[in-house]
Amino acid sequence: MTNISDKKDLSTKASKWFSEKWGIDEKVYFESIESSFNSKTTPQWYLALDKNIIIVGAGIIQNDFHNRKDLEPNLCALYVEENYRGNKISSQLLKFIKNDLKTKNINKFYLLIELVGFYEKYGGIFIENIIDNEAYSLRVYKIEF
Repeated sequence: MTNISDKKDLSTKASKWFSEKWGIDEKVYFESIESSFNSKTTPQWYLALDKNIIIVGAGIIQNDFHNRKDLEPNLCALYVEENYRGNKISSQLLKFIKNDLKTKNINKFYLLIELVGFYEKYGGIFIENIIDNEAYSLRVYKIEF
């Protein structure tokens, strides 16, 4: 597990990977990842690699495309490659992220998701349903540490 700020040479590779997984312009990820290099809080971007191949990644950003400014920062873009699912790799990444955020005096984050039952396993507490910027109803969870 690594914070991309500690491995800046991965920024282009990571931007492309996140873009392929989520269908958001690679430039958006690249700019956010690059801005994390000088950030003491958000954004922050994380990866795990296996033999130089990205297998899991996620970000902590100020706001994940919703209008609830009081629900910040947000976990975003969590993705685990299919071959690595079911191996607790997301649990390891979330633990790594929490520990890194503690060093930045951040003790909670929120996330928006359609799934029920996933983040509860990691201490996520359901807050409410909200509408994102694309008019989708999503569940908001809070994870404190």
